[in-house]
Amino acid sequence: MLLIPAIDLKDGKCVRLRQGRMEDSTVFSDDPVAMAARWVEAGARRLHLVDLNGAFEGKPVNGEVVHAIAEAFPEVPIQIGGGIRDEETVQSYLDAGVEYVIIGTKAVSAPHFINDLCLEFPGHIIVGLDAKEGKVAIDGWSKLSRHDVIDMAKHFEEDGVSAIVYTDIGRDGMMTGVNVEATVKLAQAVNIPIIASGGITNLDDIRALCAATEEGISGAITGRAIYEGSLDFAEGQRLADELCPE
Repeated sequence: MLLIPAIDLKDGKCVRLRQGRMEDSTVFSDDPVAMAARWVEAGARRLHLVDLNGAFEGKPVNGEVVHAIAEAFPEVPIQIGGGIRDEETVQSYLDAGVEYVIIGTKAVSAPHFINDLCLEFPGHIIVGLDAKEGKVAIDGWSKLSRHDVIDMAKHFEEDGVSAIVYTDIGRDGMMTGVNVEATVKLAQAVNIPIIASGGITNLDDIRALCAATEEGISGAITGRAIYEGSLDFAEGQRLADELCPE
């Protein structure tokens, strides 16, 4: 199972939010490229980037930083989400060396968009489903839709997405542990990889997720825990490799 460090970008800096609130952010670095280097040196085999400003504005805002990280680490697959609303943005990121683009809000508001992207960019499209109590949130988590997470996941699986990033909003940035039960339930409902996100705090969360990898959980994104030190990234990846080798 891949442990994937999150680099959340706000105003060109590396930050972490609590439950997606832009006003509740902690700056961890003024140099996101150096932060990426830290995780790559610690053994990261994929990086998870989020353009937080882009997610709220509906268009890329920190694109230059994303391009700089992709250029600095061409051997490391990068997935990027936040403000991706059109094919031109997808093409731009892929041209820059990004491996996967994550579509969130527009996947829910215009589902046909995912079908079109999967046809045009096969193998490069991931859908991000951010949920609270089983319902999908959109627009930077500021709105809760009526859509059921599992129903949406099945729809996108048919479209041909490479994976689904599943985030439990209630756990994100709160250091309260990952929602393994909900993640496993989603993984059991589809046949594409599920990447867990939100609430990963320590090695116990990795053990719990590894126990469910046979259900289809292929990776776990971690953010605040590795920045604040409750989880040592290198140790966490070693444990994941030991308990659930790919």
